[in-house]
Amino acid sequence: MNTVTIATRGSALALWQAEHIKAALQALHPQCDVVLNIIKTKGDIIQDVPLAKVGGKGLFVKEIEEALLSGTADLAVHSMKDVPMVLPEGLVLGCVPAREVYSDSLLSCRYATLEALPQGAHVGTSSLRRQAQILALRPDLKISWLRGNVDTRLRKLNEGQYDAIILATAGLKRLGLSAPFQYELTPPHFVPAVGQGALGIECRADRQDILALLAPMEDYNTRVCVTAERAFLRELDGGCQVPIAGHAVMTAEGQCSLQGLVGEIDGTALYRESLSAPAAQAEATGAELARRLLQTGAKDVLAKLYAAGAQ
Repeated sequence: MNTVTIATRGSALALWQAEHIKAALQALHPQCDVVLNIIKTKGDIIQDVPLAKVGGKGLFVKEIEEALLSGTADLAVHSMKDVPMVLPEGLVLGCVPAREVYSDSLLSCRYATLEALPQGAHVGTSSLRRQAQILALRPDLKISWLRGNVDTRLRKLNEGQYDAIILATAGLKRLGLSAPFQYELTPPHFVPAVGQGALGIECRADRQDILALLAPMEDYNTRVCVTAERAFLRELDGGCQVPIAGHAVMTAEGQCSLQGLVGEIDGTALYRESLSAPAAQAEATGAELARRLLQTGAKDVLAKLYAAGAQ
């Protein structure tokens, strides 16, 4: 194969991720010419509505997956947390590279920590998951929705529209961006989104040539952890815009240790469970953890959200 085409969104972060994989592929396979095909998705076009109200799963990948299926792209690079739990027929996650840092970060121009924020401070986030957890820790805060790419969100913070905002640490690190104060929000007190910090490389299941090119970039531990997390979310019938969090790590003993969370969007209740099992049982572990959470108040929380139209 002489040319490999990568489908990607056009945001700065998406392009960084695509260029990162392009460079890795060219280092592994110098004979290949790797090019980018930049595609606008529904999630990129609709910028004036909170994601939870847009509806539909796969807001940031549907058009890209269509390019894979039609043959106008050979592979696609996604933020794993944007990838729907069920892929279209004929597509697979051909490669899961090593994960970047998975935490969230609270960014501010004036306040160094979550505790330092004044009473009633204004915090911006695009995520109901982040909203639920931050309000559980600080119910006095005022939360407003915040859309746009990472640059846009940081500009709004710097303009003083918010006292603080919450972003994925990986995106900031990849783009070399920061704020005067950056406070990391980490498990177990603040659980990230399923797949956060990981990349997913999607391709057609019948493209053995592409799968062979990708194989050297596969990271076993990340694949196991992401498999458990995604099975957890799939069992809950959840998308990326409901207050569900899940994070897995591999222990020194080869166990996959998974924690899951479902929260009321106002932070008044957080339902948590955790479970460990051998790595080979990662998918079953994720599904079992979800079922345990559904036996708690989490089932009622999700039922209310889905009835209200969240995806």
